[in-house]
Amino acid sequence: MRRAMHLATAAGLAGLIWTGPGAAEPVWLQIEAQPSLPQAEERARDWAGMFPDIAGFAMSTGWYAIAIGPFADTAEATARLRTLRREGLIPGDSYVSDGGRFRGQFWPNGTAPLPGTAGTPAPEAPAPETTGAEPPPAEALPAAPEPTPPVETLAESQRLEAALDREARMEIQAALEWQGFYNATIDGAFGRGTRAAIAAWQTAQGFAPTGVLASTQQTQLLAAVAADRAALGLETVEETDAGIAIDLPLGLIEFDRYDPPFVVYRAKDGSGVTALLLSQTGDQNALYGLYDRMQALALVPAEGERSRNRSGFTIAGQNDSLRSWTEAHLAGGLIKGFTLAWPPGQEAKMQRVLAAMKASFRPIGSTALDPSLGTPMTVTRGDLMAGLERRHPEFARSGAFIDEKGAVLTAGAGLDTCTKITIEDEEADLAFTDPALGIAVLRPKKAMAPAGIVTFETAATAAGAQVAVAGFSYPEALTAPVLSFGTLSDLTGLAGEANRARLAVHTLAGDAGGPVLDGSGALVGIVLPRAADGTKLMPADLTEAVQAMPLVQVLAEHGFMPTASEATGTLAAEDLAVEAQKFTVQIACWK
Repeated sequence: MRRAMHLATAAGLAGLIWTGPGAAEPVWLQIEAQPSLPQAEERARDWAGMFPDIAGFAMSTGWYAIAIGPFADTAEATARLRTLRREGLIPGDSYVSDGGRFRGQFWPNGTAPLPGTAGTPAPEAPAPETTGAEPPPAEALPAAPEPTPPVETLAESQRLEAALDREARMEIQAALEWQGFYNATIDGAFGRGTRAAIAAWQTAQGFAPTGVLASTQQTQLLAAVAADRAALGLETVEETDAGIAIDLPLGLIEFDRYDPPFVVYRAKDGSGVTALLLSQTGDQNALYGLYDRMQALALVPAEGERSRNRSGFTIAGQNDSLRSWTEAHLAGGLIKGFTLAWPPGQEAKMQRVLAAMKASFRPIGSTALDPSLGTPMTVTRGDLMAGLERRHPEFARSGAFIDEKGAVLTAGAGLDTCTKITIEDEEADLAFTDPALGIAVLRPKKAMAPAGIVTFETAATAAGAQVAVAGFSYPEALTAPVLSFGTLSDLTGLAGEANRARLAVHTLAGDAGGPVLDGSGALVGIVLPRAADGTKLMPADLTEAVQAMPLVQVLAEHGFMPTASEATGTLAAEDLAVEAQKFTVQIACWK
C-alpha cells in the first residue's frame, strides 16, 4: 500500500480531539476495528491464525482495535503495510497508528481492557465479611445523602483558566470554531473575540454568559466536539506518495484508488460524500490548466464562486444534487490541494468537516503523486478525466470570431435557456440574438485574442458554387474544426425565405452555428441547427444557412463592424482548413 495514515497523539480529553505532537513509540499497523469486545475477540482469533503478532486494544472511542505489531518506528510499520497491501492480505483501509487511542489490551492471552474503558465492566467490590448475624432490613438503613458538587465561582474559573497553557487555550478556540461560535485566529490569546464566542456558547447551552469557561463547561465543550469528530471518523491522514497531510472524515469516506493527479476517496456506507487529494508537479500554466479541468468534472457543479491567482485557486460548486469545495496551491513547482463533495441537506456537518480539512491541510515532502500510479489512461476530449465522470454540456455547437476582442457569431436557437455559455471553455454573455434570422453574438467575459477573424463575402454567391462548412462535427472527440464540402444549391430557405440558403452538405449537430465559406475562405453564411422536435426528417446532405448580407446588416445595427473579404481565387482544401481553424470556435451551453 502506498499511503500511510497516522493518528494524532492522545493527551487527556483535549488530546482526543486535536492533533498533538509527533507519534510515540511503539507503532502499530491497525487493520480492523469492531464495536463490541466479543466481536473483536472473535476477529482477533481469526487474524492470529495468519499473523503471530496480532494484538487487540480497547479504544478511547468505545470500539476495539485489532493491530499488527509493535514496530520500532513508523518506517518499519509503513514497509510492512505496503507489503501486506500489495499481497492483498489486509484490508485496503489499514493504516499506521501511534496507538494514541489504544487503552487496555484484550489480546493475546485474554487480558481484559483497562477498567473504565468503553464496554468494560467496572471491577466488583469485595464481598463484606459475614458474622452470622442477619443484616438489618434495607428500610431500616438511613439513605445516604446525595453529594453536593462544589460550586465553582467566577474567580475560581478565572484562576483555573489562567493556569491553562497556550496549547489548551488553542484547543478551546478550535472547539468553539468547530461548533460555529468562533471565526478568528487560533492563537491561544483570549481577547474580545474569544470572550464573545465563549459567552455565545454559554448562552446556547443555558449557562450564564460570563465569557469565562468553568472547568465543567470546558469539559462539556471538548467532549461534545470529541463526540462529533468520532461520529465523523475524522483522522489525520498522511498520503506519503501524494505528499499531503490532512484530516479526513474516515467515517464517511474510504480510500478507493490512486488515479494521478488524484488520490480518490469514495463514499462509505452510502454517505454520498467524496474526496479527492490533488497532487502534481507544474508551474502557473499547469495550475491554470488544472483549474479548467476541475470545472469539467461532474464532482464540481458549474454554479458557485470561483477565484484564481498565480499561486492557487478555489472553486465552490453547488446545484440541486451536490455541493463541493476545491482548493489548490502552487509552491516550489508542486501543485497540491483537495476536493470535498457532499449531497445537500448536510451543511452543518459538512461545513465542520470542511473547516477541519482546510485547517489541517499541509504539503509534506518534496514530491508529487507519481503519474504511473494506478491505471494509465489516454485522455482525449471525450474521455473521463482521470477516471472521474466529466460533466457534459447540454449541447455544443460552432461559431466564428468576428472581432479582435473575441466576439463570436453563431446560431441562436436554445442559447437563452443556458445557465452558462462558454467559448472554448471561457465564459461568455449573450450580446444579442435575432430570432428572425436565428443567429446570436456572444461576447466573452474576459477579452480573448483570436488567432484570426472571419471575413465576409460582399458579392452575391451564385447557386451551384462550391462551399465548405467549418464546424466541430465531433465535439467530444476532436479539438479542431472539420471541413465538410458541398455546394450552395439554392438561395432561399425550405419555406422560400429570401435571407436563407440551402446547402448540399452533410452536417452534424455540432456544425450548427459554424461558418459557411466560399473557395477563398470568406464567409457566405452561418449554418442553422436542424429541427430538434423531430417533426421534420430532412436528408442528411440538406443543410439550411443564413446568407451573409442579412448578417452584415444585423451585425452593424448592433454595433459590430464585420470585416469585408479582399481575398480572391480558390484555396486548396488543406489551406482552407488552416484558415478556418484560426476563427472557428466551439460553443457550449451548460445547465
